[in-house]
Amino acid sequence: MEGYVPEVWRLVRGDELIGEITITDRDFPWLYGDFEAQAGFGEFKPLFDRELELLSADEGREEWESVYEKVTGPLALVSPDGPVSHFLLHIDGAEAWFRWAD
Repeated sequence: MEGYVPEVWRLVRGDELIGEITITDRDFPWLYGDFEAQAGFGEFKPLFDRELELLSADEGREEWESVYEKVTGPLALVSPDGPVSHFLLHIDGAEAWFRWAD
C-alpha cells in the first residue's frame, strides 16, 4: 500500500537499540512481528532462548520468572507512542510476539 508506514516497536537498554519489531499481525492481547536484532541483542539472546524453553516445558515457574526478570530489568519496550510500563515478550529467531500494559 502506498503511504503505509509499518508499526515498529523498539527494544532498548537505555539509549542503546537492542532490536526492532515490525508488527505483522494482532490477536488481542498479543501482537506479532518480525524481529530484527541489533548488535547488543547477543547478550540477551540466551535469556530469551531459555525463557522459551521453560515456557514450552510448562514447568519451573520460579526459574522462568528469574530468567525473565533478567530481561525486563535492563530492557524497555517502546511503542511508536513511547515506552510501555509492563510487557511480556518472546523472541524466537526472527519472530517476536508480545503483550503489554501501561
